[in-house]
Amino acid sequence: MKPLPDERGYFGAWGGRFVPETLMAPLEELAAAWEEARRDRTFRRELDELLASYCGRPTPLSLAARLTEHLGGGRIYLKREDLCHTGAHKINNALGQCLLARRMGKPRVIAETGAGQHGVAVATAAALLGLECRIYMGTEDERRQALNVYRMKLLGAEVVGVDAGSRTLKDAINESLRDWVTNVKSTHYVLGSVLGPHPYPVMVRTFQSVIGAEALLQIRERHRGLPRLVVACVGGGSNAAGMFTAFIPHRNVELVGVEAGGRGTTLGEHAARFSGGAPGVLHGTRTYVLQDQDGLTAPTHSVSAGLDYPAVGPEHAFWHDTRRVSYARVSDREALAAFHLLSELEGIVPALEPAHALAYVCRVAGKLPRGEAVLVCLSGRGDKDVSEVAALEGVAL
Repeated sequence: MKPLPDERGYFGAWGGRFVPETLMAPLEELAAAWEEARRDRTFRRELDELLASYCGRPTPLSLAARLTEHLGGGRIYLKREDLCHTGAHKINNALGQCLLARRMGKPRVIAETGAGQHGVAVATAAALLGLECRIYMGTEDERRQALNVYRMKLLGAEVVGVDAGSRTLKDAINESLRDWVTNVKSTHYVLGSVLGPHPYPVMVRTFQSVIGAEALLQIRERHRGLPRLVVACVGGGSNAAGMFTAFIPHRNVELVGVEAGGRGTTLGEHAARFSGGAPGVLHGTRTYVLQDQDGLTAPTHSVSAGLDYPAVGPEHAFWHDTRRVSYARVSDREALAAFHLLSELEGIVPALEPAHALAYVCRVAGKLPRGEAVLVCLSGRGDKDVSEVAALEGVAL
C-alpha cells in the first residue's frame, strides 16, 4: 500500500486542494520546498536540535498513579506535551514551519489561533528566528484566552482580532487566507493543524509525529509492551495525528479521538463532526464538516476554544472511514469534571482540550484489566483556561 496522501494530497476520498487560483502557485512552491526540506539532513538536524535544546524534547511519559487507583482498571500514562516550551504540542509544528519559511526566503509569517497556543508557539518561533509575525484570532477567543493574547504581544507579534462570523477559529483562518493571498511573495502562512489544502495536512502531521514516535518507545520501556488504548482530543486533530501515526501499524492498539460534545446534540451546540457532520469542503480540503441543510457551515460550541472548529483534518476522516480510529464525543460538563480531577489527584492542571480526552478515559479505564495500559496525549497545560473555568463556575479571581 502506498503511503498517504497521494500526489494530489488525498487520503482516500479526503483532502485535496480546493483554493482560489491565486493560491495554487504558492501551494506548489510550498509543497516543493517541503519535499526538499524533509529530505535535507541539515534541515532535519537543525529542527531536531531546537526540539531538544529549546523545546525540551523528548517530553516525559508520566504514570498517573492516583488517577489509576481512583478509576481502577487500566494503568493510565500521560504523554506530557504540556511540558514543552510554551506549554503545548503546538511548538513542534511552529518551529518546523518557521524554519521552512526562513529557508524559502519569507521574512514574514502569519497564523490563526483559537485557544491561543498555536499563536504563542508561532510568535515564539518567529522571535527566535527573527521573523515578522502577525496572528489572527477571533474576538470571542481573545476574550476567553486573554492571557495568551498578551503572551503573543510580549513575544513581539501583532495580534489582529476578527469580529466576523462566530468570532472563533474558523473566522481567524478566513482572515489568514486573505492576508496570505495579498502578501504571498513575502509571507508564509503557518497553519496550525492537520487541515487546509495539500501539503498542510501531511506537513503538520509529520512535524507532530515526534509525539507518537517518542511515546511508542517510552511506553514499551515503561510498560514492557504496547498500550491497549491510545486517546487524544481532536479539534483540527494535530496532536492526535502526531500521536496516532506511530501506533497505526499496530492493529491490536485501539485508537480513540475525542471531539467536543459541547452542551447538547443540536447543531450549533457542539463540534462533533463525525456524529453530526457530512462530507464537504472547508478551508481548502474535503472532509467532514458541520453544516446546515443548505450546505452552509454551521456554528459550533465548546467550552474549549481549541476544539470548536466545524471541520476535521482529512486524514482523520480517512481513519474514521477505514475504522482504524474510533471517535467519541465528550460534553463540556464531563471535560470540566476531568479538568478538576486530574488537578486534584495528580497535581497537573490540563488544558480544556486534553481534558476531553481524559474525560473519555474516565469512562472506560475501569472496564480494562489492571495489566493493560492506557496512553493519553496531554497536549497542553491549563494555565490559559483557569480564568475561564473560574468564570464558568462563578469564582472571582
